[in-house]
Amino acid sequence: MSQPAPALRPRCVVVVPVKPPAFGKSRLSGLDDDERRALAEAFALDTVQAVAATPGVHAVLVVTDDFRLASRVRAFGCEVIPDGTTEDLNATLVQGCAEAVRRWPGAVPVALCADLPGLRPVELAGVLGEVVAQVEAGRAAYVRDASGAGTTLYAAPAERFDPLFGAASAARHEAAGAVEVGATATSVRTDVDDLADLDAALAAGVGPHTSHASRGRATPSG
Repeated sequence: MSQPAPALRPRCVVVVPVKPPAFGKSRLSGLDDDERRALAEAFALDTVQAVAATPGVHAVLVVTDDFRLASRVRAFGCEVIPDGTTEDLNATLVQGCAEAVRRWPGAVPVALCADLPGLRPVELAGVLGEVVAQVEAGRAAYVRDASGAGTTLYAAPAERFDPLFGAASAARHEAAGAVEVGATATSVRTDVDDLADLDAALAAGVGPHTSHASRGRATPSG
């Protein structure tokens, strides 16, 4: 008698929301507009390229209204949809989750911030393993950012996908019952909001786009 085939684990589809670089990273004060825009775009490109190279990622869905950026991320093999929502990031992510599940039925939707220029595929793969274990148990999961207050990644069963990004989002996700994962995945936690974050990311190592965009900025010594 033949043995039943082993059950397949759910596939992760990573949804990455990207503001048009002209409007992104307003907290990078002290930079001129051209430099800020270049860095915002570089962060997104390095993040998306790392996600696309991560084992266990079935697809990457970028949500953006920036046509130039859309063309560049498609070169990494990513799918792109327009944002088309208000300025509400959580509404954008809910829209992205719905589209991910429509295109890839049974997928685990994973929301990931686009400002992780040092993201390492091996670390993200480990986090996604933790995510899938939680989602299979019917729970949401999140990754706390390096500051301890924010969130860089959120995932949940599609029918319970309810991201709470914004002020004090880590505490809000925890209060809503999401399980923290990725506590030691430094590159998944290291987002860049201001110049101090950028210096820390440069010291730890960033992807090629951010390295190029920040080439005039000195890397802090250890």
